[in-house]
Amino acid sequence: MSFTIQTNHLALNAQRALEQVEARNARTIQKLATGSRIVVAADDPAGLAISDNMNATVRSLGQAMRNSQDAVSLIQVFEGGTNEISNMLIRVRELSMQSASDTVGDRERSMLNQEVKELKSEITRIARTTSYLDRELLAGEEVRLEFQVGTGNDEEKDRIVFDPGSSDLTASGLGVEDIDVSDRTDAQDGLEALDNAIIQVNELRARVGSTQNRLQVTYNAQGIYRENLTTAKSRIKDADVAEETTNLTRDSILRQAGVSVLSQANQAPQLALQLLR
Repeated sequence: MSFTIQTNHLALNAQRALEQVEARNARTIQKLATGSRIVVAADDPAGLAISDNMNATVRSLGQAMRNSQDAVSLIQVFEGGTNEISNMLIRVRELSMQSASDTVGDRERSMLNQEVKELKSEITRIARTTSYLDRELLAGEEVRLEFQVGTGNDEEKDRIVFDPGSSDLTASGLGVEDIDVSDRTDAQDGLEALDNAIIQVNELRARVGSTQNRLQVTYNAQGIYRENLTTAKSRIKDADVAEETTNLTRDSILRQAGVSVLSQANQAPQLALQLLR
């Protein structure tokens, strides 16, 4: 074994090993501090690309789920208006049935007709005031809405179209504007028009309810997909705390040992001085 003073090979080897341990220790601390296995792209370039793409999809799915819930809220506004109009039509038909019988007189029919007039006005008012984001939903305005419930741009896979058809539920749109129960014959003649109006409202309610059910199913499916995708992303990017803690303990011991060995290696040139004595 040769003794040199200018170059301490033992110290250089110990220093290099200590630097490697220090670098590993720093990366382990970063992983534990961030909770992520991939702190920089160099840790796992392919894993970083895959996990970031998954993260973009997961966040987009979160917004898609909110879109579905917002769409359900819109549908519920729609449903609320149709429900009240249906109830009033049923009441008008009930009054027409009462007026169609000679068990009431002209004075009573006049009072019944007054309520019918008020109900017809209220039907039109509700139809015109049932709105969402300044759009009238039940007053004859064309209603065709697209709900973005997917993460892409495919019309069939990523969007749900709500097109209920005719949605004019004003008194004139329902064909009950001229209903009059002040006369027995008129009250009898108006029953068919009321039946048609009730059918029209119920058909619209059925279409609205079907879309609401579809949106709810879509929301549930989105939640499951998002949960599974988040789990997959976690397996790729998240740090295993148990493993990293073990690595930290190991590197801490190696670090202490490296410092001790470097201290001993730095004393090696002093042995050469003994040969000069």
